Amino acid sequence: MQNSKRLILVYCLKIFDIAIMLMAMTTSFILVEIPRSGFVWPHDLYNLWQIKLKLINVFLLVLLVGIWHLVFLSMGLYDSRRIDRGKGEHHDVFKAVVMGSMLLLVVGVLFQRNQINRDVVLYFATLTFTFTCLGRFFLRLGLDWVRVHNRNLRRLLLVGSNRRGMAFAHRVKVKSQLGYRVVGYIDDEFPPYHEGYQPLSIPLPYLGSLEEFDEVLSREQIDEVVIALPIRSFYEPMKRIIESCECQGIQVHLLSDFFQLHIARARSAEFDGIPLLTLSTHNLPIWPGYMKRAFDVTVAGLAIALLSPVFFLVALLIKLLSPGPVFFVQDRVGYNRRPFRMIKFRSMVPNAHLMQKELEGFNEAQGPVFKIKDDPRITPFGRVLRKTSLDELPQLFNVLRGDMSLVGPRPLPLRDVEQFEENYLNRRFSVKPGITCLWQVNGRTATRASFDDWIEQDLEYIDHWSFALDLKILARTIPAVLKGTDAH
Repeated sequence: MQNSKRLILVYCLKIFDIAIMLMAMTTSFILVEIPRSGFVWPHDLYNLWQIKLKLINVFLLVLLVGIWHLVFLSMGLYDSRRIDRGKGEHHDVFKAVVMGSMLLLVVGVLFQRNQINRDVVLYFATLTFTFTCLGRFFLRLGLDWVRVHNRNLRRLLLVGSNRRGMAFAHRVKVKSQLGYRVVGYIDDEFPPYHEGYQPLSIPLPYLGSLEEFDEVLSREQIDEVVIALPIRSFYEPMKRIIESCECQGIQVHLLSDFFQLHIARARSAEFDGIPLLTLSTHNLPIWPGYMKRAFDVTVAGLAIALLSPVFFLVALLIKLLSPGPVFFVQDRVGYNRRPFRMIKFRSMVPNAHLMQKELEGFNEAQGPVFKIKDDPRITPFGRVLRKTSLDELPQLFNVLRGDMSLVGPRPLPLRDVEQFEENYLNRRFSVKPGITCLWQVNGRTATRASFDDWIEQDLEYIDHWSFALDLKILARTIPAVLKGTDAH
């Protein structure tokens, strides 16, 4: 799209956002007034606007519109998001709406406008977020249709003919709704002589060498540039190309898949104005992560309240049937290898940890973990607790504290972690440990399952995490407990 057409589109989008804001404000006042005094359409709507115009002068209305526009502008909601198809745009809209709504409430307090109250702001935020997101969704659908029909296209130049560059060009050709047309590529060598070249089904024109970059720009009318050169061997040419694009106001995209990643995923970020490339190995985005934490706190709190009689009864029986404390507290390794104090109902004799060295020769578990099926340190009532998993109940307090989650890899003692030999084992610490996990619900007892199988299932959970998977594991935990699976 030419700059003039894009400006028209942006101005229309700004007018749309302001119209949505004004419509949502009017509707919010109406929704609050209806329960109080009823509402007759359209007579009361006319009276409402008359009242509001008397209460809110032109200056205040212009101030609100200006604040709303500046908030949306600061969130980058009018920047071009063509290449990522608006990914994350609804998050930015949400933040802009929350910020704008809070500022609206502040204006209402400062100017003593009683009509701008909590209920009005709540309705206002809900309506603006919903209709702003819907508007942008349908706008994107319309732009997709236009671009598929070869309109509103941007001319893109590819720098580098290696495998990464050609794979990117292929994806651009396949996704015609993005509205990009790769006009060709430049490189110091061209196929079939370039090492790592991967031909396309529709070959790209070779436009010149890296030294001819400026000439190609002036000749081909390029809108955007994508650089796919290896940084190590082409740092200076890349620097010169980026500086040239910067001077001419041409947008540059740098392919950031520098490394052959097998598990980690890359995302761009910014820290105090410094661009960052973040490589993360676990699939736990911000908002689902908050949802998981909120779910953990809610369920753990309700479980503690409902099971409080069980807590009291188990504690009383432990105290009556065996000498020693009610709870067993041990240092375990948690998220990012941070130690924490895990709490359980005591199922062993006092000072059982001091007897472990004498029992090392009877260890039946594979790998660095220590497990004995008929552990002589377990008390008779402790066997009942372990069989029913009642000894795990106090870990609900660890969940409330944030040390653990309801679902996650089981936390290991310091002794077991210190015997880890392979680095990949430490990836299980990239998420919070849990009370239950895949390994437990699959019916594998601690001494029969191999350590490798245990770790494999932990890593499978980390790599394929979803909120639905957590719910599935929790649903399968109850039958596993009823079967008496000892997964300690």
